[in-house]
This record gives sequence, C-alpha cells and structure tokens, in this order.
Amino acid sequence: MKGKYDYILAKSLENGGTSLFQHLIDVSHYSKLVAEQLGLDKEIASKGALLHDIGKASPLFQKTLEKGYQRRPGFMFRHELASLFFLSLLNDKEKALIIEMIVAHHKSVYKDIGGKGLLDLVENDPDCLDQHLTDFEKWAPIALELLEEAGFTGLKPISRKQAEDNFWGAVEHCESKKYGYSLWKGLLIAADHLASAMDGRSTPRLNTLFAKPNVDFYHNRKNDLYPLSLLATDDERPHTLVTASTGAGKTDFLLRRCRGRIFYVLPFQASINAMYERIKVDLKDTDVDIRLLHAASSLKIEKGKIEEKILQRHIGASIKVLTPHQLASLVFGTKGYEALIVDLVGCDIILDEIHTYSSTIQAIVLKIVDVLCSIGCRVHIGTATMPTVLYQSLLERLGGGNHVYEVKLSDAVLDSFNRHIIYKAEIFQDLAEVLQDAIEKDQKILIVCNQVKRAQKLYEKLSSLYPNVNKMLIHSRFKRGRRNELETDLRETYNKSKDACIVVSTQVVEVSLDINFDLMITECAPIDALIQRFGRINRIRTLLANQVFKPIYVLAPPTDKSDALPYDLDVLVRTYATLPNGALLEERHVQQMVDTVYSELHLINIDLNAVFNNGKWLIKELWHNPKSALLEALDIDSVTCIVDKDREEYEQLPYEEQARMEIPVSYNSIGWRGLDRSQAGSKPFVIPGKSYDEEIGFLNEYAKPEFYDVTLQFI
Repeated sequence: MKGKYDYILAKSLENGGTSLFQHLIDVSHYSKLVAEQLGLDKEIASKGALLHDIGKASPLFQKTLEKGYQRRPGFMFRHELASLFFLSLLNDKEKALIIEMIVAHHKSVYKDIGGKGLLDLVENDPDCLDQHLTDFEKWAPIALELLEEAGFTGLKPISRKQAEDNFWGAVEHCESKKYGYSLWKGLLIAADHLASAMDGRSTPRLNTLFAKPNVDFYHNRKNDLYPLSLLATDDERPHTLVTASTGAGKTDFLLRRCRGRIFYVLPFQASINAMYERIKVDLKDTDVDIRLLHAASSLKIEKGKIEEKILQRHIGASIKVLTPHQLASLVFGTKGYEALIVDLVGCDIILDEIHTYSSTIQAIVLKIVDVLCSIGCRVHIGTATMPTVLYQSLLERLGGGNHVYEVKLSDAVLDSFNRHIIYKAEIFQDLAEVLQDAIEKDQKILIVCNQVKRAQKLYEKLSSLYPNVNKMLIHSRFKRGRRNELETDLRETYNKSKDACIVVSTQVVEVSLDINFDLMITECAPIDALIQRFGRINRIRTLLANQVFKPIYVLAPPTDKSDALPYDLDVLVRTYATLPNGALLEERHVQQMVDTVYSELHLINIDLNAVFNNGKWLIKELWHNPKSALLEALDIDSVTCIVDKDREEYEQLPYEEQARMEIPVSYNSIGWRGLDRSQAGSKPFVIPGKSYDEEIGFLNEYAKPEFYDVTLQFI
C-alpha cells in the first residue's frame, strides 16, 4: 500500500526500507487478528498498533536510518518513548492499555539490560525528555497526518506541554504496575514481529493463522495392534496423563485429545524433526499450518514456500513442534515471554517423554506446566517409562484426578508388547560372534554409545572389520545440513534395507525416530533411556499369538564417573542390576524397574531464577529479565562452529541458510582454545578443516589453532 509519507521509514534501506506508514498498517492488521483470538478489543488493539512506532517520525530517528550513520557520544533516542507523546489522542480506557502496547515492546520498562527502559531513563538521565522532544512542534503535525492517512480517527493537535504530560502519565502508570504479565504488551510484540517478518507481503498462508487443525485423520485410524487407538478421547477433563509402551499409539492418542491449536514438545532435535515430518505426512490432505522450531528448523522446510520459512518462528501456527527450550522464557520472564503467552493461551500442549530430560530441564518443564495451567492451556503428557514420583508430581500440578484423564494399559495388554530378550555383556569384544552372525543373516544392527567420541572410534573400527557392509554413523556433532541428510537416510534407506547394515549412534535415536531394526548392542544408560532405545528394535508388532522376540545386548557400566557421562554412574549401576539376563523383558514389570532405579525425585531448585512460583507471578507487568543465568548455563553446550573453508560462504549467506554449515558443539570442548570466531550468524567458532569429516563428524582433537590451513588465512 502506497502512502503520502512513504519517505518516512520504519527500517533503513539496508534492512528493506519499509515505510513507517506500511509498517503501522501491517501491525494494526495483525494486532486486530491477535486481539480477536484473545477476546480483547480489536479497535483498541488497532489504535495501539498505529501509535506504537509513531515516534519514528521524529527527524532524530530518521537520521539514524541513513547509510553510514554514526551515533554521537551521549546521543540516545528511543522511538517508543517519543510515541508516548501522542497518548492524549485516546480516552482514559484506551490510554492505560495502549501505554502497555507502546512503552515496553522493545525494552523492559525497568532494569533493562542496557539501562534504556522508560523508568531507567527517568531515574538516570535528566535530559531524556527534552532530547526526545527535540523539534516536536515541527514533526508532530506530520505524524498526525500520517496517522490520519492510516485510518486513525479523533485526531487533534498536541502541544509540547500535552506531550510532556502524556510522557509523565505513562511514567506514573508504569510505576504503579503490579506483579503479573501484560497480554497487551504480548499482543503488540507478537504482531510487530510478524509484520516485520512479512514486510508488506500478503500470502495465502496468513489466512490460516490461529486456525484449529483438523485432526480427524487420527480419530479415524484404529488398529488392534495399537490399543490406545481403540480408547475414547472425549473425556471432559482438560488434561491427560497416558502411560503406555512404545508403539502403543501414544502420539495418535495425544493428538486426538487436543481441541485447539497444538504445541507438540519433544526432547531432541532428531525427535522433533521426525515428529514434524510424520504429522506433515499424516495431515497432507488438510490445509494445516505446521511449523518446526529449533536452530536448524529451516533445513526441514527448505523446499517450502516463502511464507512457511518466514512464519515458522511466529505466532498463530495450527501445530508447532518444538523442544522445551522454546518455552523456557515462560519460567524466567526473559524478553518476549508475554508474546509467547499470547500464542499459547488456551492451546493444547503435548509433552512427550519428559522423563528423558536432565534434572535441570525436568525442573524447568515442571515450572512450564505450572505456567501453562495458569493461562488456560490443556496439557497432555505421554510416557513409556516415567518414575512414579515424577508422575505424581505432574498429576498434582495438573489438579489431580478431577482434572486429569489418566490412561494406563492393563497387564494383559502390556504382555502383547513383550518384544525383546535382554542379554548382558561385559565388553563389546565379547559380542564379535553375535555381530558376525547377524551380518550373515542380513540383519539390521543398531549400536548405541553414550558419548560421541566412543561412537566415532567404534564406527572406524567396524569400518575396518566390515568394509563391505553398509554402515552409518549418526550423532549430534555433524553439520546440521549433513545431520538432516543422515536422519533422512536412516529412515528411508537403512530402515528399509533388505541387506545387512550397521548403524552406530548416540542418544539421538532414542525418542520418536520411527525405525525398526533387528538387533541392538548398547552401552548401559539409565533405565528410562534404555527402554526408549529398545523401542527401535522389533518395533513392528504382531498379534500376541505370533509374537517374535529379538535380542538386545547391554554392555556393563564403566567404573569411572567420567566414562559414565552424560549419565550418573550410580544410576547406570542400579539400571544394570535391574535388567534381566538371557530372559524376556516383560513390559508389565517395566514400571517396577523404573521405580527401583528412581525411588526419589532429584530436581535442581530453580525457584530463585523463576518468575512464577506457587501460582503467583514474581515479576511486574511490563518488566522482563535479561537472559537467565541458568539458561546461559544450559546453553553453554549449544554453541556452534563452522569449518574454516566454509567461513567466506557462511558470512555471505542469509541466516536461515547459515544453519546448514553449523556444527553444534560443547563450549567446554573448544571455547578456551583460542580459536577464531565469526561475527556473522550465530557467531560460530571457526575450526580447522582437519577437525571435521563428512562421515565421522566433529573431531575434537584437531579443533585447535595449530591445525588451521594457513593458505585460507590469506584469502
């Protein structure tokens, strides 16, 4: 849409050169859409959207958009604060709500990390107001004309004195805020981000925003081999706790329990990749907006339409598949958490296999459950191996039996899931004959290690021993683009192979990866993780009378705590002791085994970091926290690196394409080595080419400056 004042910009030319008029129109449109979903006044939402950035009409702001602009020492101009000068255009009912839309859509009003929140500036910068009012009498009439062209009604001139009064009125309002969160702030942030991402585009995909998905496919799919498919899901209680063996149909059951938009939460990138693709295939005949959220999500939709790529991180999807990290801002009140609440309110949240998380992530997830319940979400939890103590904690948080539909399989049904004979072995070398026999029988063999380095060494050894057997190594330390290819190859080629093959893996295969192999050799892991791993073997069940049992070999735990990592050695020892040896693993006894290993719930106390506790918010409205120290500690293992020969190309690519070249690594493995670091994208460390192999992945021992290719440093 063209406007008279298109020369007044919202973004610099380098960032698209969007006119302020167009941006305000777009944000107004999306604000009304969001308001309608929340049951809020659409006209107030529209007015707030038109006013939220009107301060950008100031010549002081426009000058900052000029190419080559350099901010002079001491200069500071916050466009959202200048937008407050126009509050007298509103009545009293509108004013309080629209202040919340304007004042904190970029900065926390107080204790902003850069000290630029409204109350920070009032407290520390006596010249703040005068600086923002520079030439107000000249630019305010132009701003009013722009608002009129955008459809704002009831306009009238604003004097400098009125602008000052409007400003101080906003300050007084912010100082009076109580503990809680602001839906109006979240509404504006969500609409603003979406408008900026779409940047004036109008696409058919936008018509599906906030649409409830049609999940009739799952209601219509029934099979005696999947007992949960035969159970009704129309129980009126809002929440769900379902305990069932791997392969019982939990995913379908949980999706059938959903009544609105769906957030499907899983623990690992591999599992959410698999679930995203699974739902896409299942619902291919419906016009459902399904999105994937993680650092490399763009790789999964690289062949999708432009609007799919743009929309994936934003509000309003019918179904989002994600990890709990994307919900953690709810717990810590970090930037944007109100917009996340706006997206989540009243939705169905599926939490799948949450027992697999570390104790810290489990503590965060329990807090997430508390927040979700407080904002009217319906929470559906599925598990195969949850310790009773964790189950009871979740049941209590969800409101007990009066609010939770609990589903468990009977012993008779559990017996139909008996599929594995467990054998214990001291070391891998003891299984040479077992491995050779499986290869001769053209079986598919899955070998799981707990550490990447051990998986790499074992793969190289097997490559030497069995050069003519199809082999794959898969773990988390590959380039994300390569990891995506490996996951696809694992499902589409190795999973369907009729010839012998060997896949060496780490924990990335545990959850929701739909593969069916014949034999497993695995290092000992906690009992709950092992049960998940076992689910990749003999996955396709038969009727009880035709049951087939396949072998799984579990190696004894190490004796050293460092060799046990990332697991606790005591847990591994208790797990190994509970396993049968040379006998059938009976599904009816799995819960007892899990409870033997986990008799108590050991969670990290995160109350000092959390902004929601005991049903109450501990953060004031319009405030948000800088990045949580606890989240920073968790994210320490999620730094990325790129290979030196890829650096030039990486730094020229758009962000969504950079992900293909990134390798997730532990900060502790490379952060202290003096490696170079790119300032583009995710600011990855730059590793020597010798420290990465397309077949083996990241090679830690060569990720040192002395292995750089010196010829690349002169290009």
